[in-house]
Amino acid sequence: MSQTPAHISAARRTPGGGAPSRHLLVAVAVNRPGVLNRVTSLFRARDFNIESLTANHTDRPGLSRMAIVISGDDDAVEQASKQLYRLIDVVKVADVTNEQVIDHELSLIKIRAGEGQRAQVLSIIRAYAARVVDLSRTSLIVEASGTSTQVDDLVSALRGFGIAELVRSGPVVMSCGSGSVEDEAGRAH
Repeated sequence: MSQTPAHISAARRTPGGGAPSRHLLVAVAVNRPGVLNRVTSLFRARDFNIESLTANHTDRPGLSRMAIVISGDDDAVEQASKQLYRLIDVVKVADVTNEQVIDHELSLIKIRAGEGQRAQVLSIIRAYAARVVDLSRTSLIVEASGTSTQVDDLVSALRGFGIAELVRSGPVVMSCGSGSVEDEAGRAH
């Protein structure tokens, strides 16, 4: 009877085989046409659904920062992060899922609320530290910022009045403390 070498017979964990969880990635890239398309195409090709993606300029000329929320198993997300880092123009990728971060999003919520419901709606808005940015006879627009959970809770509290429109930015993310993803990217750039 032949023996199989241990490195071949050992159980291997395949990426994508674990339980999916929410991951928050930060990527810093050179700000050029097509970069965002290449980033999203990488995740699409690996069958990830991008739950949220925010991108904007940084304080460093020529660099943009992206906050990407995806759901997947840890191994698959790690592999995708490594492949993302190899893309042309991407200078830094960090999975900040398990780090202490400030993670806020902006939302605008248009609520159907006549004058008879205004007091209740305004009470809820104050409780969530949101503010009214537009007011008409039959509706009002609320601006709120906070964690995704805080925005979810506000939306749930207002849903009974009738939400006419809802827009959410997705999270912008910054690691707590003195470290900076952009400092690391600047050294790599």
